Amino acid sequence: MQAVIPAAGRGTRLGSLTDDKPKPLVEVAGKPLLTRCLERLVTAGATELIVVVGYRGDQIVRRYGDSFDGVPVSYARQGSPEGMAHALSAARDRVDGPFMVMDGDSVVRAEIERCVERQREAEVVGTTLLERVSQTKAREKALCRTNDRNEIVSIENKPDDPPSECRVASSFHTFTPAVFRACDLLGRSPRGEYELSDAMGVLVRARRTLVGVDCNGWVLNVNTPAERDEAERRLRGSE
Repeated sequence: MQAVIPAAGRGTRLGSLTDDKPKPLVEVAGKPLLTRCLERLVTAGATELIVVVGYRGDQIVRRYGDSFDGVPVSYARQGSPEGMAHALSAARDRVDGPFMVMDGDSVVRAEIERCVERQREAEVVGTTLLERVSQTKAREKALCRTNDRNEIVSIENKPDDPPSECRVASSFHTFTPAVFRACDLLGRSPRGEYELSDAMGVLVRARRTLVGVDCNGWVLNVNTPAERDEAERRLRGSE
């Protein structure tokens, strides 16, 4: 299964850490974030790594070249930073079947293989790794509700009044190419971007089978120096 890694962001909230490098090359516990993503995807069975580059993307291309741990690497370019769905769409011409997606600024310590297995089931158009978070954190995420078959029945982006127990979409997903058609139907979100959570909502409203898989480890997106410090703390406690 191919893997698409959106890695085009600058990461302005990381301040001077990204003055001279793209966000995915910021190091956490001695390794760039992107290296950690690629390692995890290779262990999950990725057959090709498609990296979507943007800000200072040439640095990423020079660093990783055309292979990582024996797995082919290719690149797509996001011309302007217009959201995750926009970044994903940049890779559409390179995708030829079901594929994995992992944010290039994330650290994922969870069994993503369970998502890959569910994606192989007939009728499944996609999966997402679901995290349990506090109400406060849920207000900044995509809240997902599921039925008794773990199929996602609704997605609410940045809810004003989330329930006491929240499960939100994390930074790992699998999809079939149907997600690209959903991306084509999107308008810009209130923050002016094309959101992946909105594309997932299109699939849900069309009654396509989108499965939620509970995270049995931890996932952390690194957007701020404090989140980088938290990722380092967790990694050093586990490595």
